[in-house]
Amino acid sequence: MATSGTRTFSLDVATAIEEAYELAGLEARTSYDAVTARRSLNIMFADWANRGIQMWEVVKVEQALTKGDETYTLNQYDIDILDAYIQRTVGTTVTDFSLSRIDRNEYVNIPVKATEARPTQFWLERLITPVIHLYPTPENSTDKLIYYSWQRIQDATASVNDLDIPNRFMPCLVSGLAYYLCLKKNTQKLSVIQPLYETNLENAIKYDEDRSSVHLVPDRRGYP
Repeated sequence: MATSGTRTFSLDVATAIEEAYELAGLEARTSYDAVTARRSLNIMFADWANRGIQMWEVVKVEQALTKGDETYTLNQYDIDILDAYIQRTVGTTVTDFSLSRIDRNEYVNIPVKATEARPTQFWLERLITPVIHLYPTPENSTDKLIYYSWQRIQDATASVNDLDIPNRFMPCLVSGLAYYLCLKKNTQKLSVIQPLYETNLENAIKYDEDRSSVHLVPDRRGYP
């Protein structure tokens, strides 16, 4: 018998909820059962953000700079900035200058923050709506700030929604939702579901990473 020839299997929210209820030894019978499951699903996504970076949620963002303006507001759903650089175009030549990340203490101790030049550093103020601070303050309005933003997984707001996850995260999504449902409705099965969920999530996270080689080069400046 021939194989299907397709690789398109996916779960929408309703199907994931149904599968999780079955795994938890439960049955979704009312509309509230779906509501509480969607709420648990979104809480679980928040927990995933505390466990590591979801590589499929890393996006490249371009921000036009304004001369003399060192502060720029990100989106509320941005979790962190992973890498950032300043892009400068002179004629037809485009040059990227990397930015070093500093913490609040380092930023606070900069004596004159209004100094204008090409930015070389940034501090990310992780408010509910994050704010990025550049130093030095941009010296023109033609440079661009380009950064890779790690964003929240999109909400599961309706049963007809597709899930904002790659195929490899389906097992841990279903077992994870089953775990949350067991916490609410069937604690007797927690001893089976919890280790299953943790194993599935660990396996998914382990391979959801940048797999490039790492080369460490010592800094010999200051040594003869």
